[in-house]
Amino acid sequence: MRAVEIIRTKRDGGILTSEQIDAFVRGSVDGTWPDYQLAALLMAIVWRGMNPVETARLTYAIAHSGRTFTWDDIDGPKVDKHSSGGVGDKTTLILTPLAAACGVRVPKMSGRGLGHSGGTLDKLEAIPGFRVDLDPDEFRATLKQVGAVLAGQSKDIAPADKKIYALRDVTATVESIPLLTSSILGKKLAEGLDGLVLDVKYGRGAFMQDIAGARELADSLIAVARENRLPTTVILSAMDTPLGRMVGNALEVREAIEVLHGGGPADLRELSLTLATHMVARAFPGLSIESAGERIETALTSGAGLAKLREMIAAQHGDARVVDDLSRLPTAPSRVRLNVPVDGYLTAMDSYQIGIAAVRLGAGRDRITDVIDPAVGLELLAKPGDFLEAGEPWVEVHYADVKRLEMARALLADCVTQSDQRPASVPIIARVQVS
Repeated sequence: MRAVEIIRTKRDGGILTSEQIDAFVRGSVDGTWPDYQLAALLMAIVWRGMNPVETARLTYAIAHSGRTFTWDDIDGPKVDKHSSGGVGDKTTLILTPLAAACGVRVPKMSGRGLGHSGGTLDKLEAIPGFRVDLDPDEFRATLKQVGAVLAGQSKDIAPADKKIYALRDVTATVESIPLLTSSILGKKLAEGLDGLVLDVKYGRGAFMQDIAGARELADSLIAVARENRLPTTVILSAMDTPLGRMVGNALEVREAIEVLHGGGPADLRELSLTLATHMVARAFPGLSIESAGERIETALTSGAGLAKLREMIAAQHGDARVVDDLSRLPTAPSRVRLNVPVDGYLTAMDSYQIGIAAVRLGAGRDRITDVIDPAVGLELLAKPGDFLEAGEPWVEVHYADVKRLEMARALLADCVTQSDQRPASVPIIARVQVS
């Protein structure tokens, strides 16, 4: 089956057969399709789109382009959560131990941060000694022992997605609902899950800039997950403002632990507990959302979630004492506070720009080879709706390098707006959709 014929079919608005889609995915892995032909079909898909059946087949082909997991030797329901990414999003560190404490097995494969959006693996590595580079046998053994594992994606899991995503990133073909859907779900299908919870973010700090786009992606994810027989819940959450108050790896670990101790910011707590609740509901289909929420609340208030986090950290060779002694986390050598120039309510906060400022400090990376400083970052002292007088601080910058501080300061100078009118509150969760 010639690549050029498949490209022409989609270029002209045709529907690709399963055999054609399989040939494309197989060619991306074995090298029989050169990059220019892969990129040509990707652009044709962006231009012409894919129907739900095509998208479902592409997702299935990506999932089966490499190793797939089965968990027959491990008791209990296997449920994962995936977020489309955002600034200050440390929900995985909270919901994973809570769900695991409720009997859910969580085989979590996460990624690193790139650009303005932080990565779960980078946050975990801020915990002294924590290992994320587990081979498949270690991954399985940890899941069986602890009930949850947080590690990097194995190189042989959905290799087609790695190749296709790398090309999309450099050929202006990222903005495609079918390609986004197949990338997100392909990796999750390969995990051999019994259920999945997806957090699709929208707003200035998210990939989907508005709620309409997020709804379109959510509808596609639900339809394709259903076609591939993966029970899935999609939650739409706002990302115009960073989630919580900490942005930066060790700072975010600190804030996640504070939530598990019963504190933490309200928005972070609400979203984390909601996601965890739906994970429990997916794991035990006969359970109501209300009952699932009660189980998560009990895991939080009883300390069972904290106990599970200690167990998870120790199992992956980290210093579990950080759970009770936050001073064991890396800290930046210097801090400076930035003030607002006038009296007024904070009405908006540019999440994207704040994320880029954290990257400039060294908390994130522009290139995958960049080295991260786990200690640096930003602490938001105010959020939209708070009233500040002129000269009061809205952010504290944790930094190690003066040149990096100045780059971050330039970005932060104009990323908040004020008004004499209190802004309307925006709910963190906009929609819950269940397949």
